[in-house]
Amino acid sequence: MKKKIMLIVPMLHQGGFERVCVATARLLEPYADVYIVVFDSKDIAYDIKGLHVTDLHLGVREGKIGKTWNVIKRSLAVRKLKKEWGIDIAYSFGPSANMVNVFSKTKGEVWTGIRSYMDMGNARLIRLFSRRSDRVLCCSKRIEEEITSRYRCRNAVTLYNPLDVSALEQNAAEEEIRLPWEDRKNMIVSMGREDDVKGFWHLLKSFSLVRKEVPDAKLMIIGDGEFEEYKALAKGLGIGDEVYFTGMKKNPFPYLHAARVYVLTSYNEGFPNALVEAMALGIPAIATDCLTGPREILCKGDVSYGVLLPNMSPVKNMDPLAISGEEEHLADEIKRMLTDQKYYDKYQEAARVRAKDFSNAGYVECIRGWIG
Repeated sequence: MKKKIMLIVPMLHQGGFERVCVATARLLEPYADVYIVVFDSKDIAYDIKGLHVTDLHLGVREGKIGKTWNVIKRSLAVRKLKKEWGIDIAYSFGPSANMVNVFSKTKGEVWTGIRSYMDMGNARLIRLFSRRSDRVLCCSKRIEEEITSRYRCRNAVTLYNPLDVSALEQNAAEEEIRLPWEDRKNMIVSMGREDDVKGFWHLLKSFSLVRKEVPDAKLMIIGDGEFEEYKALAKGLGIGDEVYFTGMKKNPFPYLHAARVYVLTSYNEGFPNALVEAMALGIPAIATDCLTGPREILCKGDVSYGVLLPNMSPVKNMDPLAISGEEEHLADEIKRMLTDQKYYDKYQEAARVRAKDFSNAGYVECIRGWIG
């Protein structure tokens, strides 16, 4: 008899753990009855056709009282569904969903997902999840080790995000894209929502330096947001016409595939899906050594599968005249990747090889082993 698994996620708009939630539902369908519960179905960015999705219609509320009342209402609603559907395992994604999961515990198991190192900033919540969860699923070894040592949690395990390389390649070839420029030869790309944690001001400043020596270089940032202050910074740097902010794309992979180099400038991550996705498409990667994710992806033993740079300052600086040494260093690495063909070929092949280690098969194998 199939186990009944509930996946709990606040929303299904574009984002890392939202993508993993939908992918998990698809991958587990042959082995379990899967139910997705969302707090608000607004702006769904993923294909949920054929999936069992329930909207609680309990979106974000402002103020401390509103937020507390929301947790109570969501927990009561989820607890009712767990009993009604006879859920064996409830797996939640992100802090707000994790709270609801542990407060709605029934006879079934509770799995809480720590999908970003930023989640580690709230010690009270991590302690709560560690004590009340049957399993704490961490997206990196660094997070697992920290939860185990700091909170004496014996149930923490690492589960890397799944990657379907063949589907990714198919999606990348699915549609023609329109860009502001004809020449795409030296296009640099980064992917992520408009959020300070992504460090996009570093990328823009570094790119302005790259342009001085590689005049046909272009920069594209794929992700949800208006990016108005970043557009203003690009204009101040004199590169306004050479930077394209695509906004949210339901299928970003044709855009990603058009790039020559992928750059990640985040100063905090969990497991950066877009980095692995770019590598799977054969795009050499340059990334900051932020707290979790890039090092585990780009380094395995003594082998480097991409260029790993020291983590960059989290202090946001939108002054176009202020260029830091770390931004100059990043620019040098980008220039080398664009101009040294042997160097480029080395990391292009390394990217493809490493991406295969983060497969759907490995993800499913781990979960099936825990399900029993």
